[in-house]
Parts: sequence; C-alpha cells; structure tokens
Amino acid sequence: MVSLATTAAGDPLVEVRFRVSGMTCGACVARIARGLELVTGVGGAMVNLATEEASVRYHPGAVATPRLVEAVEHLGYGVPRQRLELSIGGMTCASCVGRIERRLGSMPGVLAAAVDLVAATATVDAAVGATGSSELLQAVRELGYDASPLAAEDADPVATAREREVRRWRNRFLFAALPSLPLLVAMVGHLGHPTHVRWLHFLMYGWFQLPLATLVQFGAGSVFYRDAFNNLKDRHANMSVLVALGTSAAYFYSLALILSGFDYGINGLYFETSALLISLVLLGKYLEARAKGRTSEAIQKLVALRPSTARVIRDGQEAEVAVEQVRVGDLVVVRPGEKVSVDGEVVEGSSAVDESMLTGESLPVDKGPGDGVVAGSLNRAGYLRFRAVRVGVDTKLAQIVRLIREAQASKAPIQRSVDVASGYFVPFVIVCALVTLIAWMLVGEDLTSSLLTMTAVLVIACPCALGLATPTAIVVGIGRGAHDGILFRGAEQLEAAGRIRAVVFDKTGTLTRGEPELTDVLSLQGGHLEADILRLAAAAEQHSEHPLGQAVVKAARDRGIGIEAATDFLSLPGRGVRARVEGRLVQVGRALASTGGVGVSLAEQGKTVMLVEVDGQPAGLLAAADALKPQAAEAVSALTAMGLEIWLMTGDNQATAGAVARAVGIPPARAIASLLPGDKVEAIRRLQAEGRQVAMVGDGVNDAPALATANIGIAVASGSDVAIEAAGVTLVRDDLRAVAAAIELSRATLTKIRQNLFWALAYNAIGIPVAGLGFLSPIVAGTAMALSSVSVTTNSTLLRKFEPMRRFESSSTWAAGGLVRSQVGHLDAMAARLGTEVEA
Repeated sequence: MVSLATTAAGDPLVEVRFRVSGMTCGACVARIARGLELVTGVGGAMVNLATEEASVRYHPGAVATPRLVEAVEHLGYGVPRQRLELSIGGMTCASCVGRIERRLGSMPGVLAAAVDLVAATATVDAAVGATGSSELLQAVRELGYDASPLAAEDADPVATAREREVRRWRNRFLFAALPSLPLLVAMVGHLGHPTHVRWLHFLMYGWFQLPLATLVQFGAGSVFYRDAFNNLKDRHANMSVLVALGTSAAYFYSLALILSGFDYGINGLYFETSALLISLVLLGKYLEARAKGRTSEAIQKLVALRPSTARVIRDGQEAEVAVEQVRVGDLVVVRPGEKVSVDGEVVEGSSAVDESMLTGESLPVDKGPGDGVVAGSLNRAGYLRFRAVRVGVDTKLAQIVRLIREAQASKAPIQRSVDVASGYFVPFVIVCALVTLIAWMLVGEDLTSSLLTMTAVLVIACPCALGLATPTAIVVGIGRGAHDGILFRGAEQLEAAGRIRAVVFDKTGTLTRGEPELTDVLSLQGGHLEADILRLAAAAEQHSEHPLGQAVVKAARDRGIGIEAATDFLSLPGRGVRARVEGRLVQVGRALASTGGVGVSLAEQGKTVMLVEVDGQPAGLLAAADALKPQAAEAVSALTAMGLEIWLMTGDNQATAGAVARAVGIPPARAIASLLPGDKVEAIRRLQAEGRQVAMVGDGVNDAPALATANIGIAVASGSDVAIEAAGVTLVRDDLRAVAAAIELSRATLTKIRQNLFWALAYNAIGIPVAGLGFLSPIVAGTAMALSSVSVTTNSTLLRKFEPMRRFESSSTWAAGGLVRSQVGHLDAMAARLGTEVEA
C-alpha cells in the first residue's frame, strides 16, 4: 500500500468504485485488492465478491482510473464499460475542446473522453458503477458550457451489467450442456452395460466422444483455463485452478488412452466426467449470479422510483425533457398521476402527493406553495408547479441510493479474515488431492481410480461458498435496513450493532422532542391572574431565541392572549430575560430562591421552572416540560426485552433526568445527569472498560464526541449534521423503535453469516475426506460444489423477509411496504450528510 508521503504529497484521496467481472471466490478478492494496492498512488483498495465491485482510494496527481482498470485487467479480470454521450453547447474553438476533455478525463471512473467541436458532442467511456451522465453534465456545466444527455442514460448500469453477467453464465452453460448430453447418455450406458443397443454403443466410442468433450473442455471451459492461468502466473490459486486441474485430469487421461490405442473397453473413458463437471460448475455459476442479483433488490427498487422525463417550463412553454436536463432553478410541472422528477419547492398549485414509497406514510400529503416535494413521490391529484432545488446526484433519492450502494460494497471485519483464509485454502486442497492420488496408488489402486478420486477432491473443495458467505448477507442486511429507514454507514457498523450489550440514550431531542411546552402557570400573588402572568411573560420573551422563551410565547398565542410590545429588552445569560412591558419591569427566568415547595415539586416532576417577577416582586411561576417522543417508552421496553442494559445520560439536572427515566422505563440508577460532552465520553469509556459493547443514541452537536467514542453511534436524522457525521447508523425516520430494529437486523445478519460460514466450512470439512476415501464420484462432487454457493446465497436472500420493525409498528403509525421509511423533513436534514465517505 502506498503512503501519502511516497505519492503526490498534499493530494487529497479520491475514491472511485467500479464493477469487476470474472471473480469466482475469496482468493480472487484478495488477489485484486493486492494488485490494486501495488499501483503507485493507490492509498487503499477493497473488493467485494457479492456486489462485484472494487473501491479504490487514490491520489489523482499520481494515478488515474485507466491505470486502475489496467491493473485489474492485467490480473485476468474484466471491468465492464459504458459509453455516455453528451450534447455540449457554448464551445467556440479547439481550446474549449481541450478544456472539456481534460475535465472529463480527470473524473473518477472515466477511461477516455473525446469532444467533437463540429458535432458539439462529447463521448465518454467510463467504468460501470463509477460515474453517470449526471456527474458528467455537472462537471461540464461547472466549466461554463451548456450540457445535456445526447441519449438517455441507463437507469441503473450496475443492474444492467449484472443482468449481462447472468446471461453470459447462462449462455456458457447452454453451450456446454448441448454437447454434454450425448456424453451423459453414454455415462448411463456405462452403468447398465447395454452392449446390445447399437446406437448407445456408438455413443461410447472414444473418437465420437473426443470432439464433444473437446468442445466443452476448451470452448465452454476456456473461462476456467484463462482465469487459472492468470492466477498461477501471479503465484495465486483460486476456484478456477481446482476446476481446471480436476477436469483436465479426466480429459487428458481419456485422450491418452485413445491415442495410445489401449483397449479401454466400454468403461475406460471419462470424457463425460470432465464435460459434465464443467457443465455443472457453469450451471452453479449461473444460478449463483441470479441469486446475487436478488441481493441488491433494494437498490433496484429505489432506482426505479425516478422517472426518466420531466415537464419543464422553457420559453414560457411546457417541454418534456430527459430528467438529466433539468437544472436547479427550472420551473417543473407535474400533473396528476405523474411522478416528481427532482427535489423542489412548490410555487403554484395544490395537490395531495403520495410519498409512501419514500416516507412510509400511508396517506397522501397535502402540498401547496412553499412546501417541498421530493423526487420519486407520486402526484395523486391536482396540478403542481415547483422550482427545482436539487437535481441529478444531489436529490435525496440519489444520495440514499449512493449511501446504500457504498455501504453494501464495504467489507465487514469478519470478511477480511475469511479472505485471508481463502487465499491459503486452494493450495491446501491441491496438496490434499496430490496426497490422495499417491495414497490410492500406494495401496494398490490403478491409475484410473486414483485419478478419479483425486478429481473428486479437487472439485468438491472449490471455495465459492466460503467467499460468498459474508458479503451476500451484508448486502441483503444493509438493503433490508434501508427498507425500514435504517441506514448503516458500512458493513463494519452493521456487524458492530449486533454485538451491542448496552444502549445509552441522550435525553433532549432523542428521548424527548427537544421542544419544551408550557405545562403550568401559577400565581404567587392574589393581584395577578394567571392570564396576566402569562401575558407579561410572553411580552418579555417575544424577542428571545431560547427554546423556553419560545414555549412561553407559543402558549400565549395558543390561548388567544394578545402579546404587547416590549421595550428595553435585555438577555441575561444563564438567568433569563428582562424587558419593560406596559410600563412595568418584567423579568423571567431567575433561579428559584423563594418559590417554596411548589417550585420544588414541579422540578421533581422533571419540569423546568421559571420565576416571573414584576417590578422586582415575585408574581408567578411558569413550568415547561420537554414532551417524550411517542415511541420512546416502546423502544426502551423492546431493548430491555432483548437483554440490553439501557442508560440515560444528559446535561440536565438529576430531578429531570430521573423523571424522564422513570417515564420511559429506565432504572433511575442508570440515569446520569449534569454531564458535559466530555463527561459523556468518559462515562461511555467506563462502561466499555467494564466489558460492555456500547451503542450511543443522540442527535445534538454535544452528542458527537460520545457517538464517535461508542462502539456504534446511532443518530436520529432530525438531529444535527455533526451528530450524523459522527454516527455509524442513521435512523431516517424519527422513530426510536428503529434502534431495536437496527440491533435485531444486525443480529439476524450475523446469524446468517455464521450459518453460511458453518455450512461452507462443514461442507468442505466433510466433503474432502469423503471424496478422498473414494465414496464420491467426480460428478456427484461437482453437483454438490455447484449447489453449495447457490445455497449460501439463497440463505442470505432470506433476510429480505426479515422485518424487525413489524414487531413494533401499528397500522396507524407505520405504513407497510415503504422502501425508505422516513419523513420528508428528515430527508431534508440528511441531504447534505449522505456524501460522507463510508468507513469499512
């Protein structure tokens, strides 16, 4: 791995992700990652077998995308490409061409860019999954030129590339299966010795079988030979090496018998063994590719939400354009039954918009001037004209898709150990196969039987299932979380959440709404009515920005009390406000010094008490409380039922902390109050020092250090940007029950990983000895190997049916079937936060 000091010093790291084809097992993953990290200028590389993606961090001043692709292809793997064509306006000379070509060519994922001045077009070749027309258009526009797509971009190039991969494996299987069919019939003939059937006897004839077997071995099977050669050339071994060795042993042994003129009889050739093995392996790769495609279903459904066209007001007329041509500031029209194309703000019209596919809200939301609309939502009724605010990759839908895709491509800690083990596994199997061959010959078996037993060992031990065990479960788990509004930053965070043993909640804004409400107005003197006290206090507080002051003003307005003008307003930090109202000096917020037992009683109920003084004399008390969130108690109850310790840490006083803890079901002994941000960090470290894996749930800037210190930070999307940046999990919907759902989902994902690893390892632990002892024919071994990786992938896809939120949701508060369960306001809060680099 190249360090910053040895490359372009001072260059920031740039990350690019692109598809890689041709990987078969964990050994391929390790080999590609090592090959990329050896490229000068690369600061780190990760490869994911399940998503078939490579993620590379590099210094753009030292290396570019074509060199990275060249490194992958040099290892014998493929990098699918896509061609994007743009229409460029505003170019005047050759210098414009050079400027645009340099800008496009320097973008991550771009392999080549050519601009035609006469045709006013740009043709860009890019790695699939690395970039799209929206990014290219934005780059050209930033240079001051007009740009629009010449042809509509594929909605999801990654999904298209995966479909192409499925078709390739299917075609290879069919190409192998057709010539293998007569050999299969010949194998059946071997079993029954039906020498009296002339045509069946002909099928067993060696010179008839040879061309069929050769077509399969070096036609359909060439993919394994190429991959094996590329790996062995770099002193690595993978699944293809085992397949090539096993099938070659059977093929060349049979070929030698034919060429030598040896009387092999009707049972002496094993062309059908090599051909059927290759056909079975190709069938397994085809089924595996199909199963892997289903693991990314969440992203495919999200991408499908975006319409391909939009109605834009141009020169006073409505024009239907490709959605990539919509720019910020454009006026967009959406009619009844149409989808919203980009994020925007309504300027004209009113309608009911169905946001269930994005927000999980079952009922349409009324929209009018000033309201926001999001791409992917459906306009049910009415006519809307809105101004585009975010387009292309900046829309919330696009950002969520990117976040999920990056998280799915990341690698869990457990996967790194599996990749290392896979690198040693294939050489170990080859040694076992050679030992099997020698051992059987030493005990007196003939070469034919010994070769077949060795072939069975080679074929049954292919480590495909081992390499897919972890990444397929991670991909499905992260997609399932996105379906329920739980966004994991990466695979590491998904794994960590399942090991949590203690959950720490912040109070304000997390368990409570963070918006205090006035609960009590009490008069301390008979001369002041409660309405008068509230009127004077609201007048004094109307210029205050403090949440308590705003609560007082809101309460007065809600009760229809007129608020008089105030003069001589003065904010007293830590003590409240002072102002002159109706000629009297009014002060609100002085500490409780002489309020007696009433104020103390209110404080013990978890309320914040404010003293109202008029002309220096105590006149009344105001009490405000921060209301609990509706699902706070349910969330704590669910987490407790899961065997977790629940703690409350807050900067508020102990009385308030205790009252809130009791209200939600947290033991008062675990409610720690009067904590500064640094104190929360120390408290979490003490819990960790006692052997607990700790999750911190918070929303504020002051929670960020604790979120970063905890084993896993969980941020509420309605919270601050800083909190979300520090957290490893974001709850898109402000529903604390999702904390329990996130942990349950993580546990279920870890269970799937353990199941997959157990069966993958048990399969090899049992299969290799059984095959080595001669109890399995190569055909049976090949069938078992082909089905092993399919079974692991299928087991992972069962996570799609796991619905942790179903346990907590009710039909009135949570709509079933939402893809990303959120609130539009919360998505607004996330828009600038989802570009964060995934940690893995």
